[in-house]
Amino acid sequence: MVLYTTPFPNSCLSALHTVSWALIFPCYWLLDRLLALFIPVPCQKNQLLCIVLFMPIYLGLLVTSLPFAFLGFLFWSPLQCARRPYIYSWLEDKGPAGGAALLREWKGTGPGKSFCFATANVCLLPDSLARHNNVFNTQARAKEIGHRIRNGASRPQIKIYIDSPTNTSISAASFSSLVSPQGDGIARAVPGSIKRTASVDYKGNSGHHPSDEAANGLASGDAVDCSNLENACIVRIGGDEGGQHPEVDDPATGGQTRNGAGGGPRVQTPNHSQRDGDSGSLGSPSASRESLVKARAGLDSGSGEPGATYSKAPLKASAVKKAASRRKRHPDEVFDHEISAFFPANLDFLCLQEVFDKRAASTLKSQLHGYFEYILYDVGVYGCQGHCCYKCLNSGLFFASRYPIMDVAYHCYSNGKGFDSLASKGALFLKVMVGSTPQDQRIVGYITCTHLHAPEDDSAIRCEQLDMLLEWLADFRKSTSSSSTANPEELVAFDIICGDLNFDNCSSDDKLEQQHSLFTRYKDPCRLGPGEEKPWAIGTMLDKDGLNDEDVSTPDNLQKVLESEEGRREYLAFPTSKSPGACQKGRKDVLKGNGRRIDYMLYAEEGLCPDWKAEVEEFSFITQLSSLTDHLPVAMRLMVSTGEEEA
Repeated sequence: MVLYTTPFPNSCLSALHTVSWALIFPCYWLLDRLLALFIPVPCQKNQLLCIVLFMPIYLGLLVTSLPFAFLGFLFWSPLQCARRPYIYSWLEDKGPAGGAALLREWKGTGPGKSFCFATANVCLLPDSLARHNNVFNTQARAKEIGHRIRNGASRPQIKIYIDSPTNTSISAASFSSLVSPQGDGIARAVPGSIKRTASVDYKGNSGHHPSDEAANGLASGDAVDCSNLENACIVRIGGDEGGQHPEVDDPATGGQTRNGAGGGPRVQTPNHSQRDGDSGSLGSPSASRESLVKARAGLDSGSGEPGATYSKAPLKASAVKKAASRRKRHPDEVFDHEISAFFPANLDFLCLQEVFDKRAASTLKSQLHGYFEYILYDVGVYGCQGHCCYKCLNSGLFFASRYPIMDVAYHCYSNGKGFDSLASKGALFLKVMVGSTPQDQRIVGYITCTHLHAPEDDSAIRCEQLDMLLEWLADFRKSTSSSSTANPEELVAFDIICGDLNFDNCSSDDKLEQQHSLFTRYKDPCRLGPGEEKPWAIGTMLDKDGLNDEDVSTPDNLQKVLESEEGRREYLAFPTSKSPGACQKGRKDVLKGNGRRIDYMLYAEEGLCPDWKAEVEEFSFITQLSSLTDHLPVAMRLMVSTGEEEA
């Protein structure tokens, strides 16, 4: 399938569209600024003075621009019939983290491979509309959102094990429970009696991790590549007996380097200098006080093989307890789950909703191309195009991938109502290639990103949209599959549905959606059944009135608040009561649950390659976009097992 890199089939139509939009844009921008004057935001002072000063200016310029906007609209509107439903952007990366290199990693043999997915509603609306959700400055937010996601995902994933002769249980605790920066600038490792795996947070400003740059360390602002395969190092720390130094396994060679032995390069983790301001970006004042570790890594000039060593010393028990509580396994759960201040390391696929603003989408694309090689943006339709309501906004869907995209399809929901019908909300279907077998069979995966109807009272509309989604997905898989039972040319590794579904699993008003057949075909890792959540699952919709409170203004602060039941009840959105005289606060006091979880990550256990099995390894609620959106992103790491034993 040919992917569309331009919105129109020829340069003549593209030029005409550019001219027509240039005539419309001044009117659009002035109207947005005029309306924004009347919607206060927390940081705005002297709103009345701003209205008095700027309203006459905006109004006068708006009236002046109307004739030009009308002329541009006469050309722009008919052109939408020829417009393609998305724009595909590919920024080739020939390095070890590029898509071509990733495809060579997995041949469908061995024990399997893990893939990481994330979804987030980022509320990148025109500023006058975004202010209704208590967020503002859409263009600046788009840049910062892209910066935070890129830096969070580009951290190397370092797996840390603490061995003990008495305990072999597995826990995925924060790295701060193992390494703590001390006053002398040296990281102190703590001997322990449990086995842990964790991701270390590195400072990095790009998604490229070529190993030849590792010698420069992180002082240059680049993340360190510890492995050509999974961008991961394995650090093994012995138990408290014998006072042995930690060891490091190099996954590329299988060798180990002891601290101070063999002349291997050292990794130090000096104190991270926390600065005022935004703490979500790893590039500056963005680091978690307890989970961010700034590291240096080098290559041995003789062998060229990466290595890492850590010194060790006691660590406060309180830090260990706090870190362990953030990422833990429920006794009845088979995978790890956490509230994380960062996007997961080695993020493979990203699905975003509400990227409605075109300039914000372009900014986001530019930021994320530092990590993701393949991006789809400006997804949706404009104008009528067979719909009963005129579409003023696109679908708001945005997709980024480290793996090559093979096929794409978009469908617009035709049953939208009210204000929601002005946006071309729909479903984006993607087929990605993630590897190939020694017999040249392609290994592929399917991902569906969607955003359903928003008004709470319209359960029937959302159920109809879910029916459409399942029907469209079945058609997409059938039309893009080149396999047959007798001659399987493709092996399906995973099938994912994610997005903002605008209903939760705890509200009595959402019972119709909770019982939809979608949940019999796809599995929700956070759900026990209709109306019943797992104890660790929390809501993903934040209470917009508290978005800019100092207590939740940074990823660290929001993470800590959401770890307590009291904090969740104060800062998460809960279902509102329809009974007269009932207030939300009173409703929260009697409500069971942890808030409205309306952002979903679902996966299929059937329809995959025979004998292959998809299982969740990790599930995360992410606070890295604190103060930038009114939703919590969610992420899932899925292990695709082939059933073969590791050689």
